[in-house]
Amino acid sequence: MSDSTWVSTSMPYLAPRESGQPDAWAAEAAARGGKGSQRITYAGEVPAPDEVAALFELPAGEAVVVRRRVVELDEWPTELTNTYYPLAIARGTRLAERARIPGGAVTLLAELGHVGARVREDVTARMPGPDECEALRMSPDQPVLRLSRVTLDRTDRPIQVDQMLMPAHRQQLRYEMRIG
Repeated sequence: MSDSTWVSTSMPYLAPRESGQPDAWAAEAAARGGKGSQRITYAGEVPAPDEVAALFELPAGEAVVVRRRVVELDEWPTELTNTYYPLAIARGTRLAERARIPGGAVTLLAELGHVGARVREDVTARMPGPDECEALRMSPDQPVLRLSRVTLDRTDRPIQVDQMLMPAHRQQLRYEMRIG
């Protein structure tokens, strides 16, 4: 993959897909002439990392469900993503399994009665660790962007936490907001 910058917005990833539609990443990549795919490297219960526990308002180390993925464009890794769910939402569902979810996890959440109404994202930059460099096929002198997102339902209950790591030289994040 070249060092061309991909401009991405979060909105398509926050709304459930219509029946039969591909997941948001596959659709975005196809619209730009590429093939977007994801490899699920792990799915299951883990102790919540401190930041995740805080976002879910849980005691540190309490069990949550995580889906760990390598997001790829034309078979080139572009993002490492860990998505976390409270056990009360995800235990015993496809969210806790390594299999792909038709339409994506946000669609399944909606089918389970959990619809996001508000999102908060924090973006930071840092240098990658050796494992991250290997997974993203980048050199250690190139920074990464880290996006942490919490999705809350209509009652302000957190239903999903995403932690994404992207090579900064391959990504541009765009935020568009309505005022008023």
